Amino acid sequence: MIDGFKLHPAYLDRQTQHSLVMEIRACLIAAPLFTPALPRSGKPFSVRMSNAGPLGWVSDQQGGYRYQAHHPVTGSPWPAIPDLVLKIWDDLSGYPAPPEACLINWYGPDARMGLHQDKDEAARDAPVLSISLGDTALFRIGAAVKGTPTRSLRLSSGDVALLSGDARESRHGIDRLMPGTSTLLDAPGRINLTLRRVTLPATPPG
Repeated sequence: MIDGFKLHPAYLDRQTQHSLVMEIRACLIAAPLFTPALPRSGKPFSVRMSNAGPLGWVSDQQGGYRYQAHHPVTGSPWPAIPDLVLKIWDDLSGYPAPPEACLINWYGPDARMGLHQDKDEAARDAPVLSISLGDTALFRIGAAVKGTPTRSLRLSSGDVALLSGDARESRHGIDRLMPGTSTLLDAPGRINLTLRRVTLPATPPG
C-alpha cells in the first residue's frame, strides 16, 4: 500500500453513522445535490454531490474544476460542516487547521468515480479524509505516476480513510458499489464525505 494511506475500519459505530446521516440530510436541505460535469466535454458525472463548509468543490464545462463559496444552482452559501465531522478530522488528520470543504458525494447503485488526483488545493500538505456511509464500495488506489500498478480494497459503512504523505498525491477512485451490503440508508447507495483543507493556514503548520 502507498505510504501515507491509513484505513480506519469500522471507525464509526452504527449509532454515530445514523446521527451523521441525519446531519448530512440537513445540509442537503440547504444545499441540494447537483450533478457536476467534466470541464472539456460537459459530460455529467455519475455521482451527484453537494458541499458543506466555507468552500465547496464544483465542476462544469464553463468553469472547470474549482472551489467556490456558493452553491452553483441556488447561489446560496454552503452550510456549515457538522461538528461531528469536524471532530473526526480533529481526531485523525493530525493537521493543525480545520478543513474548509466537505464534499458530500451521493453514489447511486451504478455510480462510480474514475481514477483522479486531488490537486485543486493550495494546502497540499494537509491530508484528505474520507468517510464512508451506506453500501460498500470497491476503492482503487495507485501511485501518482500513471501506468503504475493499483490496488483495490473495500470501503464499508463507518470506515474512515486518510490520504497523507505520498498517498496525498495518489490516483484513486471508486470502481463500483456493492448494493445491499448496508441497511444504513433508506435506499441502495453510498454517501461519501471528503474533507479537504483548501487554502494555506495563516500560520504555517509545525
